[in-house]
Amino acid sequence: MAGPDHGLPIIGEFDVVVAGGGAAGLAAAETLGRLGHSVLLIERYGFCGGNAVAGLSGTICGLYLSSERNSNRPEQAVFGFADRFRQAIDARGGITQAQRYGRTWTHCHDPLVWRETADAFLNDANVNLLYHCFVTGVVMEGDMVRGVVIDSKAGRAVALGRVVIDASGDADIVFRAGYGYTRGQDGTVQNPTMIFRLGNVDMERFLASWGSDTICSTEVTQALIAANASGEYHLPRAKIWIFPTPRANELLVNATRLVGRDGRELYPADPQDLTEAEFVGRHQVREYARFLRDHVPGCENSFVNDTGVQAGIRQSRSIAGVGRLTNDDVVARRKRPDGVVRSPWPIELHSGEKPKLEWLDDDYYEVGYDALIPERGENLIVAGRCISAEHEALASCRVTAQCFGYGHAAGLAAAHSIASGTPVRDIEGESVRAMLNEDGARLDD
Repeated sequence: MAGPDHGLPIIGEFDVVVAGGGAAGLAAAETLGRLGHSVLLIERYGFCGGNAVAGLSGTICGLYLSSERNSNRPEQAVFGFADRFRQAIDARGGITQAQRYGRTWTHCHDPLVWRETADAFLNDANVNLLYHCFVTGVVMEGDMVRGVVIDSKAGRAVALGRVVIDASGDADIVFRAGYGYTRGQDGTVQNPTMIFRLGNVDMERFLASWGSDTICSTEVTQALIAANASGEYHLPRAKIWIFPTPRANELLVNATRLVGRDGRELYPADPQDLTEAEFVGRHQVREYARFLRDHVPGCENSFVNDTGVQAGIRQSRSIAGVGRLTNDDVVARRKRPDGVVRSPWPIELHSGEKPKLEWLDDDYYEVGYDALIPERGENLIVAGRCISAEHEALASCRVTAQCFGYGHAAGLAAAHSIASGTPVRDIEGESVRAMLNEDGARLDD
């Protein structure tokens, strides 16, 4: 593969290089490998999962409609790769049945089983995989992305691809190539979090007190506010979510609100801020765990099993794309002929002591293919939470089921680009939608 002289060893030339092994990168790589393409997946940890595993977000959100009129059973709206993965992790005993989350439903998974299921998907699809590697640069020829520079304990090297998929979550390739991006609302992004697992819970007593909804009650919120005001605890977020996990006597707790110790908002693409988030997060975990032991029935003898490997990141960079998912698109439940991903998930905006939830009852919107294509850069497509989206729109479209969908769409588009010789930016979104339907996404059902 012809390219510029970069002076580094080439570890391989592939049809597609995928940067990032979160939900989007996994879906893209598996899709391409399953279709017979040579694909390299690069991941900085020793496992796939991104925020779902390293960040311990722990749930597969975004599969089901929300509703007030039909709240007794989940109504599935998202299929394709997301549903295939859910079924596979369920077959390994690593996921709960659907749990109530306000007006909608979600599943809680075991992070170890998630990793094992991802490994099996990649092995079965013959994906080339490099764990413990960082993308540190982009190999460019003019405006053409030819590959990426990676770094590891073995040193720096280059991986070349006919197409490159940026599934880093933070638009790392777009950023390193010097292309455009936005940063939340006027530079402020949603708060990161530190999710934790709580063991040795008396589940019968907990559920009798907490109820079937994983979102805490008004009474719990009032107790959190009072406890924080007393000065005996540090509890900056008053609306928290707790999910029974597939493991016996264990809860997954999403409660923290991470800001700097000086009160500043943190930006997770800045290593200094992300380091601050880790310190603040682990401190808050102990405070919320202490509150639960002191105030929530069934948690009296509980203990913290673990926190995320890293702080959970909801938002950092969003690419400047050919198209953009707008706040109005979400609120209006806009459907589009080039829509490649459905989302029924509410606007779930984390800023301040109480997250904002705006439900999309009995409906969904669609994300267009053009939101995955950077406004500049050839041979490059983006998948995951760094797609082109406005601030509040991203607070809906960033969750796991939708990230699976972006990866599925990006993988099929890359496969079509290689087979047809059509640049990814020139592929019609309607064509990608048709390919997704043929591969089980059921976008027109």
